[in-house]
Amino acid sequence: MAFQDCDRFEQAYRCYSLPPEKSHLESGNKILMPPSALNRLVALEIDYPMLFEIQNPNTGRVSYCGVHEFIAEEGLIFMPEWMMKNMKVLHGDLVVLKSASLHKGTYMKLQPHTKDFIELSNPKAVLEETLRSFSCLTIGDTIMITHGDKKFHIDIVETKPFSSVSVIETDCEVDFAPPLDYKEPEKPVKSIQEEPNEEEEEHKFRPFQGLGRRLDGKASMLEDLPRLIATNGKRMDTVANSGTGKKSGKLVFGSNATQTQKLSADISGKEETQKLSAEISGKEEVASSKEEKKFQPFTGKKYTLTS
Repeated sequence: MAFQDCDRFEQAYRCYSLPPEKSHLESGNKILMPPSALNRLVALEIDYPMLFEIQNPNTGRVSYCGVHEFIAEEGLIFMPEWMMKNMKVLHGDLVVLKSASLHKGTYMKLQPHTKDFIELSNPKAVLEETLRSFSCLTIGDTIMITHGDKKFHIDIVETKPFSSVSVIETDCEVDFAPPLDYKEPEKPVKSIQEEPNEEEEEHKFRPFQGLGRRLDGKASMLEDLPRLIATNGKRMDTVANSGTGKKSGKLVFGSNATQTQKLSADISGKEETQKLSAEISGKEEVASSKEEKKFQPFTGKKYTLTS
């Protein structure tokens, strides 16, 4: 079915998938058209590269493609399987082709379906090599590219300067969106350290908390020693600070006050030390006298029994 237009090529065709001998065209978006289409295009002086708008009348879906050869049977066109799925076209469905002119692309943003494509050693080089099989790209399309024995599906997210652009002989900046199956790595949860229980701390074993005792039962002088040192220490501080009118914590240079204070402190210190020793000795004597008064067995006179 032909549409009469003296300035633009427009024709309806029955659509089918590529024959097996042309399966290499699956990685690309170029179709096979009948020879009569070439004659009409030449007559209309359609410029190279020849680009076409494809429309599915049943769904209204529109995309763009190029042409590889004019060898199809009359009234038919053949296109890659992934393009038929993208256009929601079944085998034998009617599609409409129109000649189109597209600006060269300057930017494109692509989103792979799986992270396997991003994990290739050089995904941009693979993409550059594969895009040579494509004539144009349209926002919303899902293209398929092959690398080795793997197939990758990629969504066209953004193109500039327009929603459909030509990618033939053009330098185009390429950007990648995160793959559809990408998941952000989970942040490690910091372990909350339990605060020590106060009750458990109270019941913990604490060694050497008791008082010191002598084996002979006498009171240990070490029990009173801290108290005696603290009491006599205060006395020594009082005597040492009483010999001068200067405030404590300050040094006086160029006077005899320091020497007088030092001498007084030495004398007072010796006297207090003697008093402390006497007090400790007195307590020990008292403790010894108490021990002597205690009952002591087998301390009487010795007698011998004779027959």
